[in-house]
Amino acid sequence: MKTARKENFLLIENDADSLTDFSSELTKHHDDIKNENVVVYLLDHKDIEANSLLGFLEISNFHRSHNKSFVIVNDSVGIDELPDELVVVPSLQEAEDMVQMDEIQRDLGF
Repeated sequence: MKTARKENFLLIENDADSLTDFSSELTKHHDDIKNENVVVYLLDHKDIEANSLLGFLEISNFHRSHNKSFVIVNDSVGIDELPDELVVVPSLQEAEDMVQMDEIQRDLGF
């Protein structure tokens, strides 16, 4: 798992062999990132199926319930294939925009 700190989020990239291993590792290290807005970069994974991304649902729900953003970057899975609780966008720029919009909404009390 590779991490890079950006202006208002932590960018995390997969360096594991499988997404299952990666989501497990992310869950295991969740205490280290629980106070961060998180963007998980999976754009390099072109053959992802919706079921593979469901492994991130629990950590996404935890983040969102604690007023933090959790966004996955991938363009292989259509938004209609995923539950509404899982935020997936097709580019890093859109992920940055999503985190900024979430921060604005939280600042306004929404």
